[in-house]
Amino acid sequence: MLSPQQLQSYKDSFDEFGYVIVPSLFSPVETDSLRDHYMALRASGAKEHDMVAETKIDADPLQKYPRMIHMHRWDKKSLEWMLDERINQCLTAFFGCPPLACQTMLYFKPPGARGQALHQDQYYLRVQPGTCMAAWMALDPTDEENGCMQVVPGSHRWPLLCHTKADPTKSFTNTTVPVPEEMHPVPTIMQAGDVLFFNGFLVHGSHPNTSTDRFRRSLIGHYINGYAEKVTAYDHPVLRMDGSTVEMGDAEAGGPCGIWVDHEGQPAIEMSGVEARGALAAE
Repeated sequence: MLSPQQLQSYKDSFDEFGYVIVPSLFSPVETDSLRDHYMALRASGAKEHDMVAETKIDADPLQKYPRMIHMHRWDKKSLEWMLDERINQCLTAFFGCPPLACQTMLYFKPPGARGQALHQDQYYLRVQPGTCMAAWMALDPTDEENGCMQVVPGSHRWPLLCHTKADPTKSFTNTTVPVPEEMHPVPTIMQAGDVLFFNGFLVHGSHPNTSTDRFRRSLIGHYINGYAEKVTAYDHPVLRMDGSTVEMGDAEAGGPCGIWVDHEGQPAIEMSGVEARGALAAE
């Protein structure tokens, strides 16, 4: 568990930038066990809620290693990780209230796999009121070669942005959000067992894995603030961190979104767009 001083320091960074990396939150033994566990699950065949990326690429490695979603609904080890007290401690500090748990995901990202274009998780989860938060745990060392997470610092203060088409040769999702050149994303270099926490409005994504022999496996939990009343129906049931179920309304996608405009020579967001109903899951 983190000390009060450590927790406050991480919270200060989270509040300022919209994300923070908590190093070595899980031990090498725990991380190795989880990595082996999910590789065995993937090798055992298809699972409910698997999401296979659409592709026209020959021998796309993501077809062999589709991402898993909602593993906590049928896998005890996933549920235990999702509700772990160390994650709860961090989320409670960053939210400023007890969190609620609603989604788990496992990205395998084998060598040669595409990344995911820039996006905001709140676009998918639709938490009302408030927002969601991700706990993104590296199961392998991650860097720019194997497609580490990229984040836009401070973008958690932005509203939901309107989507445009993504490059399908680089992203397994077909939409993205544009970002002004001077606000470019920065890489998050992590070791296995580090956990990246980030706000649901933070713009983030990843580049392809250009390595020849390195996976970039990551285990993700998505959470919502404890005073939320609605989330997308896809993410029901919602759990308290003691594992009990909490009643939650269904949030619908769609509505106004922001576009970038020039304001006295500086980029600014204007809420003049209308977005379509969104997809279901994000990195």
